[in-house]
Amino acid sequence: MSKYAVINPATGELGKQYPQISDAEMQAAIGSAHDAYKTWSKSTTVAQRAAMIETVAGLHRTKRQELAEIIVREMGKPIAQALGEVDFTADIYSFYATNAERFLADEPIAEFEGEGEAFIRRSALGVLIGIMPWNFPYYQVARFAGPNLILGNTILLKHAAQCPESSEAMHNIFAEAGFPAGAYTNVYADSKQIADAIADPRVQGVSLTGSERAGAAVAEVAGRNLKKVVLELGGNDPFILLSTDDMDYAVDSAISARNDNNGQACNAGKRFIIIEDLYEEFLEKFTAKMTSLKVEDAMNEDTYLSPLSSAGAAEGLAAQLENAIANGATVHGSSERNGTHFGGVVLTHVTPANPAHYEEFFGPVAMVYSVKSEAEAVELANDTPFGLGSYLFSTDKAQVARVADQIEAGMVYVNGVALDSPELPFGGVKRSGFGRELGRYGIEEFVNRKLIRILK
Repeated sequence: MSKYAVINPATGELGKQYPQISDAEMQAAIGSAHDAYKTWSKSTTVAQRAAMIETVAGLHRTKRQELAEIIVREMGKPIAQALGEVDFTADIYSFYATNAERFLADEPIAEFEGEGEAFIRRSALGVLIGIMPWNFPYYQVARFAGPNLILGNTILLKHAAQCPESSEAMHNIFAEAGFPAGAYTNVYADSKQIADAIADPRVQGVSLTGSERAGAAVAEVAGRNLKKVVLELGGNDPFILLSTDDMDYAVDSAISARNDNNGQACNAGKRFIIIEDLYEEFLEKFTAKMTSLKVEDAMNEDTYLSPLSSAGAAEGLAAQLENAIANGATVHGSSERNGTHFGGVVLTHVTPANPAHYEEFFGPVAMVYSVKSEAEAVELANDTPFGLGSYLFSTDKAQVARVADQIEAGMVYVNGVALDSPELPFGGVKRSGFGRELGRYGIEEFVNRKLIRILK
């Protein structure tokens, strides 16, 4: 069986298989991308490329049902959330299409006081490789491909092995939108072929969203070959509740933070840090809601929790959970696992001696902690090798400012969840990676900020 195949996680049914690219075909793809950079990218303007990306946005909106159903088959996302992902993806493309000319305009150097003028002109670097994960098949591609294609970089896109149909669909959308051969190319490649491509002198950079292990491997190859890298890796995001005037809202927010996309998001709330005065009430209500979640048919528009993305993902999560319990964690709520069906689980008494304390659970498993003070909450929140996102709930504005300042993460969301937006930068620190996507910063990663100094 091909590595690139659609396997429905709900049924185990094998769908269409896609052959892996040959080494010769991979070389041809790199050559085509390099040629497109040298020709198409140099002969078109930012405005022209932005118009093409707006066409990509429109095609996502036109094909939203078809695109959504593909990823339900591939990785099990509930259909309502799949449709939401397609819509958000289209909005990202439109955001860059609307704002790119302003983002990429020449920037005078205000501090320059010499004769003549000096300014920064932004331009493309060349061929880029994107390595994308299965959990948000369209959204992850958009935040990389949208800004970079408008900038004039060309892209080789290697998607997750379980997402070959959605990656083919996106390749076809870029072609339909008028992008020439080589501007955006989907490749069904293996890790060695990608490592060899990163080392190729025609390739100028690589962006990866995925695991720590994959990120370290890609960064090693890129560093050895002096290539620019952007990495968005794992997260063990804290959800900190210090005060509230609406516990039901706080609990519902926690449920959403933990379980959207079946709990399979890097920036999901995973460690729930509750001030002791609110701990018992929060734990009772949160546990009741977590354990009431039922795994249902992903194609039902009312489904919130559906099967995990694959049998391997479910097996891995089950093994993590068993290890956490063996090392002293208390289970407050658990639903029986049945294949890829994995109900909500709540753990307490997870100490730093327990490996689970430092691990990322990719699924509906939540760890709940009680803390005595704001300082203890901050210390616990930062006691992680990761630093992607965080959630802070408090009715005290001064406290919000203090705590947000101290959290070691790339993002802090206050008194709300699901607050992502195309104009807001996304990325982390520590072992969650480096670099930013989305917002203005997302178009600034793979760019030549060329100084032009004109004397007269």
